[in-house]
Amino acid sequence: MAMKRLLLLLKPFDVYPANQVEALSHHNSPQILNFLDSRRKVHRDAINFCQAILQHKSVQWKAVPRNNLSQPINNVDLVVAIGGDGTLLQASHFVDDSIPVLGVNSDPTQINEVEQFSNEFDASRSTGHLCAATVENFEQVMDGILEGKNIPSELTRISISVNTVQLSTYALNDILIAHPCPAAVSGFSFRIRKEDQPCSPLVNCRSSGLRVSTAAGSTAAMHSAGGFPMPISSQDLQYMVREPISPGAVSNFMHGLIKNDQIMDATWSCKEGVVYIDGYHICHSIQAWDIIEISSRAPILKVFLPTKLLSLEQT
Repeated sequence: MAMKRLLLLLKPFDVYPANQVEALSHHNSPQILNFLDSRRKVHRDAINFCQAILQHKSVQWKAVPRNNLSQPINNVDLVVAIGGDGTLLQASHFVDDSIPVLGVNSDPTQINEVEQFSNEFDASRSTGHLCAATVENFEQVMDGILEGKNIPSELTRISISVNTVQLSTYALNDILIAHPCPAAVSGFSFRIRKEDQPCSPLVNCRSSGLRVSTAAGSTAAMHSAGGFPMPISSQDLQYMVREPISPGAVSNFMHGLIKNDQIMDATWSCKEGVVYIDGYHICHSIQAWDIIEISSRAPILKVFLPTKLLSLEQT
């Protein structure tokens, strides 16, 4: 299908509140202020560059700030998320399995910057793990898409239901089920099953929560917590009980996989809890004895992936 209608989803220019910038100025931190100004300028220039390129293509497009999204995206052939993984992630919450997404890393981390300022502040910019384009190759990638030479990959998402009611948002990276207070203990139990047959024993936990990730999200918080990176095309989910208290005989079940034909049933046993979806912006409150069903039986997300990720799949 020819791609004629594009939606440009834009990361905000000013991601740091004015009061934070003012506080930095009072603390006489010119290097940090210059760094933040540079980030805004680089991001703005990247948006202008991408729009200028599209002016010369046979496409119709409109630009929308990502914070203005409130309804599902439809009537477009491609979403171009200009920002980083966070902007691509937000786009994923508003598209089904019919509209592909292209991520553009508008502000890539500069290694020389990180090394120069490592003793003063964190000079990391955007990781862009899932972003196939930057200003350096945007036109080349777009031409490949418009000519049908570049094909999107299909990424697994997480389906969540609470007491058999399906949540409307699917997770592209991960979910975290935890107490609303991060210092409080989470109490829950879970079992993995295939259809109606159990694939694991009933595991009762007291911990700081339960995290479940997709392959796309396995290199983020899951990996930092001791999990393992998964092939980007994997349809399995990885789960980990965070900081379990005295796991005892079920210690082997604190970390593992939910296969693509399996389902995890988790029962929450605290008075209150929260299901966080892809970070903290999207959350769903739960209460004692709610049953949360977790699986990969969600609509896939079509994403144009960077060459380096595709190369890893082939090795």
